[in-house]
Amino acid sequence: MRNVARELRARGTDVEVWTVDRSERAAERVGVTGLDGIVVRHLPTPMPARSAAALTRFAVAAPRAWRAWREAFRTFQPDVLHIQCFGPNGPYAAALARHTGTPLVLSAHGETFMDDHDVFGSSALMREGLRRAIASAAVTTGCSEQVLADLRGRFGLEGGVVVPNGVGPAPVVPAQGTTPEDVDLPDVPVVFGVGRLESSKGFDLLVEAVATMSGDPSPHLVIGGVGSQRDALISLGERLGLGERLRLLGPLDEAGVHAWMRRADVVVMPSRKEAFGIVALEAWRAGTPLVATTLGGPASFVTDGVDGFLVDPVNTAALAQTVESVLRDPALGTSIGAAGQAAALRYSWRAVAASYGAIYANLTPDQRRAGWRPRGRGRR
Repeated sequence: MRNVARELRARGTDVEVWTVDRSERAAERVGVTGLDGIVVRHLPTPMPARSAAALTRFAVAAPRAWRAWREAFRTFQPDVLHIQCFGPNGPYAAALARHTGTPLVLSAHGETFMDDHDVFGSSALMREGLRRAIASAAVTTGCSEQVLADLRGRFGLEGGVVVPNGVGPAPVVPAQGTTPEDVDLPDVPVVFGVGRLESSKGFDLLVEAVATMSGDPSPHLVIGGVGSQRDALISLGERLGLGERLRLLGPLDEAGVHAWMRRADVVVMPSRKEAFGIVALEAWRAGTPLVATTLGGPASFVTDGVDGFLVDPVNTAALAQTVESVLRDPALGTSIGAAGQAAALRYSWRAVAASYGAIYANLTPDQRRAGWRPRGRGRR
């Protein structure tokens, strides 16, 4: 959102970002901060729950929250409300759009099937809220065709537009955190993965695949990120005899990710499901050969055998074979990495913002609901 907001502003669009205030007293105040010269409003989003006490708290908090959202609208007077990733923000923004007659654009990023707690599976309120938002939105976008397919199949979407995610220029600021120089790593082939350490990301499959690889020296597996599966991955590595060949780095900033990708011989995205896969774009940007999952977004933009390799990670033997083929053929890795760098140029944040800008500009009179009037310079 930071990247999109910054690029929209560069295109001449006034932008505010309204995000969920997660503080304990969120319903009683609105926090306003700034980032890159863009106003960020931290708005309360209380949601009802089943218990009597929770419903009572919601009954008290909801009117205050609604006043905060209406006040944000009166202050900024946006011409378009754009929901990026439907969460607790979604019902409030969609209700505000209906209340004010403001066009609504909804962008989904896989939250319906990538959420670690399956909120859309457990919450009828969220499911119905998303269906209503989709029905009332002027345009619904997804970061991949896989995301749109899920919205069509389960939430009533008709049509939909793919607006992919992007990647910025390579970071030039020194990494804050663990870099290759900080780790006592021998001069060995490095397989690198990064992301949330959760089952959906499939790092256990990658651990199993690397454990079967031989070679002299044997490749080391380095994984960046945090999550609930960290201890399970360590235990799995010990059980499979990886020992020091498995390194879990913990959290990495963007510069740290880039530094490790530049050090790695291959970047692997072994997800069991994936909405898009910005990691693939980051690997491309680094010029490091990519092995990505067939189970989701990367299959829609990675050309197998040209700018990366696509493999079903559940087939750990096939995953290991694909990674080994890259490690054993440096010329192949160089070719795949160079093609990836060229492909990354198509996925800039400027291009993403231009796609959203075109959507705003092409809203039809019917989509500009009653009460909405253009105010010259666009506001989002």
